[in-house]
Amino acid sequence: SFYEELVTHGILKPLTAPVEGMVVREGSCNYVAPQGISSVVKYYLEQSGAAVSYEQQVTHISLRDGRWEVSRKAGPPEQFDVVILTMPVPQILQLQGDIVNIINESQKQQLESASYSSRYALGLFYEAGTGIAVPWAAQYITDNPCIRFISIDNKKRNIESPETGPSVVVHTTVTFGREHLDSDPAEVQQIILSHLQSIVPSLPKPSSIKCQRWRYSQVTRAVPNCPGQMILHTQPLLICGGDGFTHSNFDGCIESAMSLAEAVKPHL
Repeated sequence: SFYEELVTHGILKPLTAPVEGMVVREGSCNYVAPQGISSVVKYYLEQSGAAVSYEQQVTHISLRDGRWEVSRKAGPPEQFDVVILTMPVPQILQLQGDIVNIINESQKQQLESASYSSRYALGLFYEAGTGIAVPWAAQYITDNPCIRFISIDNKKRNIESPETGPSVVVHTTVTFGREHLDSDPAEVQQIILSHLQSIVPSLPKPSSIKCQRWRYSQVTRAVPNCPGQMILHTQPLLICGGDGFTHSNFDGCIESAMSLAEAVKPHL
């Protein structure tokens, strides 16, 4: 039903572009988000009617008079009746305040056993009218120590247009990401570009480049024995969820969201 709704509203479309080296599981169906994956999140936020504040880095969570006081890096603390945490699991364990003592020892061990792969993503952006002469829209690379995936993004999303410049997205291998996690991003960018040049020598010079370190890329081991969510405190409710409690794809996110919604309902 989630897919049907998103397809009906044009947020998702079935993947029709050629992707080389993709493992296709029997009975599965792949989709693309023509306006980017953030459009899925924006769609649900709009449906919720919630007032959303961005760029708020939470640092402390503490109990104050039967409510949660949430402190952030900039600005005064705020109080809430219910707090739901869906950041990567290691970041939950980095929070300060009463939450440190609220998470019991067995929960802490469960949370600590979650693990993530790390990688870099490189974006190459071109002027409108630039041609990228490759027969595929995306390609999985199996024989390169640095690069795992290359996508001609507008071609993959099936939104090619003469008014919009094409963009290329590159994802590194998990091994490369782990080995260079704390390297200088400028140096990493040069290494990725040199490997990209050897794989796609015909690639034109981009007008701009963005290199993104992705410390928590995909869940390699989810929190055990907690399908979808974990309640850290009941009254007031403090609960955590997200793909760290399921698996890293859209289905995993939906699964956790449903589980969280069921757990939060009685507290509303």
